[in-house]
Amino acid sequence: MLIIPVKEGENIERALKKYKKKYDKTNVMKELRRRKEFVKPSVVDRQANIRAAYAQKMKSQEI
Repeated sequence: MLIIPVKEGENIERALKKYKKKYDKTNVMKELRRRKEFVKPSVVDRQANIRAAYAQKMKSQEI
C-alpha cells in the first residue's frame, strides 16, 4: 500500500502527481504482471542468458 503524506490545504492535483510518481517508482504494475503466472526458474535463466547474449552482441557492434 502506498502512503502519500498530504499537507493541510495542498492541492489535490499535486497529491495525485506525488502518488503517480511514487507508484511508478515502486514498479507496482511490473510486479503484478510478474505474479500473474508462474515462470519456471529454468525459463527465467534461459531468458536472462538470451538477454545477456543480445546485450553483448549489441555492445560488440558499437565498437
